[in-house]
Amino acid sequence: MPKRFIIFVIDDLSGSGTPDEMIAIDSFNDKLRANGQWIFAGGLAAPENANVIDNRKGAMIETGQPLFPAQENFSGFWLIEAKDAETARELALEGSKACNRKVELRPLLG
Repeated sequence: MPKRFIIFVIDDLSGSGTPDEMIAIDSFNDKLRANGQWIFAGGLAAPENANVIDNRKGAMIETGQPLFPAQENFSGFWLIEAKDAETARELALEGSKACNRKVELRPLLG
């Protein structure tokens, strides 16, 4: 049974893909779809658009900023299905090459 993983794209900007990188990303996406590994992918707005919200016990707290101040942040992600962690790792390597960025691979629970 396939397992689900998330591949986070790490960048110091948002929406920074060059035309050639976008072509490579589209090709990678097409491969994921063709192999039944695609669930969803998307880009994320820049960290200055983040807002940490905590309404536990009705606290109504909003920070108006990201959780962690950092030069590098997640700028996008792929949700994928893979038969095992090694296949997911191989796909993360391909995704990193396609987008020309570092990526972080994590299994989803459940």
